[in-house]
Amino acid sequence: MQMTPLGKTGLTVSRLGAGLARIGYELKLTDIKEAGQVLNAALDDGINFLDTAACYDISEELVGHTVAHRRDEYILATKCGHVTNGASGKPWSAQTIQDSIDRSLERMRTDHLDLVQLHSCDGDILKRGEAVEALLEAKRAGKTRFVGYSGDNEPALWAVGSGIFDTLQTSFNIVDQQARIKLFGPAQSKGMGIIIKRPVANGAWGVKRSPYEYADEYFSRAQVVDGMGPVLQGPDDRMLAAMGFVLAHREVDTAIVGTRNPSHMRGNVNLVESDLPVSAEFVKELHRRFDMVGGQWAQLM
Repeated sequence: MQMTPLGKTGLTVSRLGAGLARIGYELKLTDIKEAGQVLNAALDDGINFLDTAACYDISEELVGHTVAHRRDEYILATKCGHVTNGASGKPWSAQTIQDSIDRSLERMRTDHLDLVQLHSCDGDILKRGEAVEALLEAKRAGKTRFVGYSGDNEPALWAVGSGIFDTLQTSFNIVDQQARIKLFGPAQSKGMGIIIKRPVANGAWGVKRSPYEYADEYFSRAQVVDGMGPVLQGPDDRMLAAMGFVLAHREVDTAIVGTRNPSHMRGNVNLVESDLPVSAEFVKELHRRFDMVGGQWAQLM
C-alpha cells in the first residue's frame, strides 16, 4: 500500500483509509466475527488508517473487540461532540467532549488515540471556543496525539485559518470539488493533514439511478456532469474513476472508504494498488466540467 505523511504530524498513513461507519450502523455486537474479518483484512492488506466516531453506533466497540491486540499496526482516528449512544449532556460542551473521548478510549481498548476530530460542528461553536479548548485539553493530557476538524464549507475554512488543528477531514469527489478550490491550498500551507470523506460520492457516479436516498444530491450532480458528454481517457470502472480522481490530487493524504464486506475491502485495496493512476487528461476534464457547472454547489455534509 502506498504511504504518505499526514501533514506535519509525523504520522505516515496509507492513501486508502478504512471508514468504519457502515460496520457500526449495520452490524450488531453478535457480529464480531464479521467485523473482525473486515478490519483484519484492511490491516493485512496494508491499510493503517482507521476512522470512526463516537456516534457511529457500535463502531468503536467493534474496534475494541476485534483489533485492539494489533493497536501498534494502525493509526486510530475518532470524532466527538455529539451526545449519542445513550449519553447525556449538552452537545459540544467541554464535559460532553471529555466524556466522549474517555468513552472512546474505553470502547476501543486503548490508552491513547492518534487523532480526535470535532465532528462537523458549525462555525459559531468553533468560534465560541469551549469545544476547541476541550479538545486541546485532551491533547495536553495525552489522550490524543493530534486534533482535527471534520467538516465542510465555511466552518472548515475557519478551522483551517485558525491554525489550531493538525488535520482537516472534508468532502471531496468528482461532483463535490469545492475543497480543491477553497480548502486544499490553505490547509496545505498550514501543514495540515488532509483526509477525504465521501471520495466515491456515495456510489452515485456512473450509475443509472441513485443508489439510496442519501446519495440523491450527488446523483443529481453526476447527471449534470456526465450529461456534458463522454469523459475521454477515463476508466470504464466507475469506482476506479471515482477513487482515481480523488487520489490524483497530491494534497490528499488519505481517502476513507467504508464497507462491511472483507472481499470489497480487498477489492478497494487492489484497485488502488494495481490500477492507479488515472490519466491526467481525465482529471483535468473533470476539473473543467465542475468549474463550468458546479461553482454554486456547496460541499455536502
